[in-house]
Amino acid sequence: MDAQIEVELNDNSKGWNGMELTVIGYWGAFPAKNEATSGYLLRHKECAVLLDCGSGVLSRLQNEIELEQLDAVFITHTHADHFADAYALEFAALVLTQIGKRTQPLDVYVYDTAPESLHFAYPDYVRVHAIDTGQTVTVGEVMFTFQETIHEVPCCAIKATSPEGQSIVYSGDTGFCPGFVEFASNADLLVLESSFYEVQKGMMSGHLTAGEAGKVARLAGVGHLILTHLPHYGEHQQLKLEAGHNYKGPIELAHSGLKWSLQL
Repeated sequence: MDAQIEVELNDNSKGWNGMELTVIGYWGAFPAKNEATSGYLLRHKECAVLLDCGSGVLSRLQNEIELEQLDAVFITHTHADHFADAYALEFAALVLTQIGKRTQPLDVYVYDTAPESLHFAYPDYVRVHAIDTGQTVTVGEVMFTFQETIHEVPCCAIKATSPEGQSIVYSGDTGFCPGFVEFASNADLLVLESSFYEVQKGMMSGHLTAGEAGKVARLAGVGHLILTHLPHYGEHQQLKLEAGHNYKGPIELAHSGLKWSLQL
């Protein structure tokens, strides 16, 4: 039987209706000027969760919510473009607790072979947990499950499922992986890395081309596709066109502040 963990919500009034995802950062490798690498804010009723916390995410996140409203963080892997701002977030949790704005420690879940070796220093303010793919974590009313992906370091995908049956799947970083296709099956929204153009296919493992991203979306039968983890070169509209050769559903390119929601 899968392990089940329930995260207590921080005592702040939020009250978002339905399930909503906001793109905080979407660049691969490093942030463009005034932007951020991987970071996605998931909200449902009283729940606010951050998926990945890359470079520049902490600053941009505050355009959407106050940091004391954050209930949990899930880190897909420890490459800097997904993890760099996590230590700054720890200091934010410390300060906000000391001045009375946070009432609970912040739960941070990390997929890594040795999360205890990471340099978090304040366990009274940030509780660090290892992500186990056999584990279910519930934050508020949202259930989070996990699937290992193909990448250079241990990495996992994340599925968020609301009690109303809405589902959002975020890939983290991954190469083409049949297990991930099954994991993403019938998701309402798939937020999927698209690091390369089709002309680069086969040149780099552990990442997807846009065409492969479209194939994953089609095979999984998802309702909506957002391409993210975008490269710093070329024309991004070409990525959308290449994904569209294999997937005929709605496709969007991630950009800062992009919101996708299902209302109750």
